[in-house]
Amino acid sequence: MNLARRLGLFVVTLACYAGLHAAEKPNVLFIAVDDMNADLGCYGSAIVKSPNIDRLATEGVRFDRAYCQFPLCSPSRSSIMTGLRPDQTRVFDLAYHFRTGLPEVVTLPQLFTKAGYYVARVGKIYHYGNPGDIGTSGLDDPASWQEFVNPAGLDKTTLEADVINFTPQRAGLGSSLALYADPKGRDEDHTDGKVATEAIRLLEKHKTEPFFLAVGFYKPHCPYIAPKKYFDLYPLEEIEVPIVGADYAKTVPAPALASTKPWPNFGVTHEEARRAKQAYYAAISFVDAQIGRVLDALQKLGLRENTIVVFWSDHGYELGEHGLWFKQSCFEDSARVPLIIAPPERKSAGQSSPRLVELIDLYPTLADLAGLKPPAALPGQSLRPLLVRPDAAWDRPAFTQVERAGFAGWSVRTPKWRYTEWDEGKRGEELYDETNDPRELANLARDPKSTAVLAELKQLVKKNWPVRVTGGVAPNKAAPTER
Repeated sequence: MNLARRLGLFVVTLACYAGLHAAEKPNVLFIAVDDMNADLGCYGSAIVKSPNIDRLATEGVRFDRAYCQFPLCSPSRSSIMTGLRPDQTRVFDLAYHFRTGLPEVVTLPQLFTKAGYYVARVGKIYHYGNPGDIGTSGLDDPASWQEFVNPAGLDKTTLEADVINFTPQRAGLGSSLALYADPKGRDEDHTDGKVATEAIRLLEKHKTEPFFLAVGFYKPHCPYIAPKKYFDLYPLEEIEVPIVGADYAKTVPAPALASTKPWPNFGVTHEEARRAKQAYYAAISFVDAQIGRVLDALQKLGLRENTIVVFWSDHGYELGEHGLWFKQSCFEDSARVPLIIAPPERKSAGQSSPRLVELIDLYPTLADLAGLKPPAALPGQSLRPLLVRPDAAWDRPAFTQVERAGFAGWSVRTPKWRYTEWDEGKRGEELYDETNDPRELANLARDPKSTAVLAELKQLVKKNWPVRVTGGVAPNKAAPTER
C-alpha cells in the first residue's frame, strides 16, 4: 500500500474515531435486563423472537463475546456500576453493599451527575430480590440517582398466587422453575410494562437536557410470568432441553455442578423443563416488546441522534445445559451475556465484534464516549476502538468468578480456551477448547496433551487475582438464591 493511501485511511479512521465524540454532551440510555441468556434472534437463535433487540443491533455494535464478572445479580451489577471487579467491591452475595467497604467510590451515574447530567433510574439497576423486592428500592445505591421509580405490576401484586411451580421445595419464587401465562393482562399492567411507561415519561420530561437514564427490566428472571400471547409464540413441540447422562458428572469437578441441586435440572421432569424453557422464551419476547416501546419513544422525541444506547444483561443463564439452570456456574452459558452499544455515530452500525470484552468495560467506555474522565486505575478498558472497527486488534481475556461454600471458582476465557479452577485448583480444574467444543462438554484438564496450555492459563488466572480473599469468601457470606 503506498504512503498516500495509508495516510488517507489514517485520516478516515481518525474522522470515524472522533465522530463518536461529535455530539455535545451525548445522552445515555442504559437498558438492563435480568437473567438473559445470549440466545436471541440477533445472536443467531432461530427460535427466540426479539425483534426490538434485533433492531437495536442494526443500529450499533453487537458484542458476540461479552462476559460478566460474576454470574449473580448483585455482584455483577455492583461491578458494572463501579467499574471494579468483585474482589474489589467485595460483593459476592445478595446482601453485602459495596459502599460498606468503598464508601467514597464514584459510580457510573455519579460520574454523569458531576458532569451536569440529569441522572435517573427506573426499575432494577442495582440488586433487587426478584420478585420479592419489586416495588421497593431493594439493595439500591441512593447516591447514584437524582430520581428513581420502583414500578410494580400485576405480575407482582396479583398473579404470583396463580403460578405453576415445578420446584416448590426451593426457597421463594425468585429461584424457582415457575410460570404463568396471563390470559387477560395488558403489557402495560405488568411490571416491565410499567418500567417502559415510566421511562418514556422521564424521556419526555427531560428531553431538553442531557440525561443518563438507566432503565432496568425485571424479566426474563423467574417466575416466568407474561401475557399469554408471548407464550403462543413458542409451540411446546419446538422446545428442546439437553439431556445429560448420569456419567457426565464424573468428568467435571463437583463444584462445577453445585449451582443446581438436586442435579440435574432440580429433579424436574423433562416435560416440566421444556415448559419452563418455553416460558423463559416468552418472558424474553415480552421484555423485548417493552424495550421496543422505549426505543420508539426515543426516536419519536428526536433524541436518538444524540443518545448512546446500551443494552446489557447482568449475566447469562443455563437452560438445562450441563444439567444446570439459572446462573452461578463458570460455563459459557452462565458467563456470557448479550451486549449492544449503539452510539449516535453509526459508522459500524449492524456489525458484530468477535473480541472478548467484559461488563466492567462499560464504565470506561461510556466515560470515553461522553468525554468524561473516569476514576483512575479502573480494570476495564474503553470499547471505543471496537465501536470504530469491531474486529480491531484486541488482546484482552475475560474473567468470571463464583463463590461456593467457603471457596471460589475462577475462570478465564481466551479466544480459544476456557479454563476454570476451583479453590485454586485444589478442588479440580476444567479446560475447554471453545473452537472445537463450544458446548463445553469435553473437559481436557487431565489430558496430557493440554499440559502446556493448562500451565499458561493458570498463570493468567494467578496474574488477574494477585490478592485473594482468604478462603474465597469475603466477610459477607455467600447467599445462593434470589429472593
